[in-house]
Amino acid sequence: MPDRIVDTHVHIWNFSRSEYPWLRGDTSILNRNYELSELESGRKAAGVTEGVLVQAANNMEDSCWMLTNAAASDWITGVVGWLPLQDPVAVARLLEDGYAANPWFKGVRHLIHDEADPRWLLQETVLESLGLLASKGLPYDLVGVHPEHILTALKVAERNPALRMVFDHLNQPPIASGERFGRWGELMKEAALHENFFAKISGLGTASKNFSGWKAADLEPYVGFVAQHFGEDRCFCGGDWPVSLLAGGYEQTWVAYREIIGRLLGVHAQEKWLYQNAVRYYKLAI
Repeated sequence: MPDRIVDTHVHIWNFSRSEYPWLRGDTSILNRNYELSELESGRKAAGVTEGVLVQAANNMEDSCWMLTNAAASDWITGVVGWLPLQDPVAVARLLEDGYAANPWFKGVRHLIHDEADPRWLLQETVLESLGLLASKGLPYDLVGVHPEHILTALKVAERNPALRMVFDHLNQPPIASGERFGRWGELMKEAALHENFFAKISGLGTASKNFSGWKAADLEPYVGFVAQHFGEDRCFCGGDWPVSLLAGGYEQTWVAYREIIGRLLGVHAQEKWLYQNAVRYYKLAI
């Protein structure tokens, strides 16, 4: 295994800094503040040496909080933030006013899985904003949960072929049902034909819906599927802390991913999945 590992999917949230509508009324362990300092021992135990903070709310306050934490951290090297994609004029202004040049701002995400319309990204204003991201070399994280989200991503790629996009959590493969690989597989195979689509191995313990009993063997067929179709150059990994705590914990997640990757890939390809591909995709200054 490589000496350096980039965790491309770390969350933090603080209710005094931002609003998180998806956590209103939540009764799980997630409904509290999560600070980066809490992850320090866990990420060292997991062998993680660098990390990327990923947005947890559709507002600028969340982005600002992540950027503040990244600037004060010795291991966070990137932030996937939020921009008001429905307002391309505002997006252009924010990019020109500093976000495009910010050394930690490495990508953009919107919680599309919380939108009623799975085609949310196909609004003309949003497509215009995504074009602005592509022109600045900024990629987009896709947090889809249904096959319709993959279909939408494919249409976005037709309109913005220069935009790099990554499927967070592999767009929720059918681990819970054990299906091999159904509509998810058909569409992911199609997406893999586009060189600007990447796959993020993350959130799979929670995707299993078997929070207390999932094993690496349950996830391996789906990781193997993306390995086959996206190849060794377009996949990377994320621990999805603190959401991963719902399904056993951060260290367990990384032990499983490293075990699976160790069986599927040779040493050089393992280095790409765990480090090099993430650095290249997010243009991390490491």
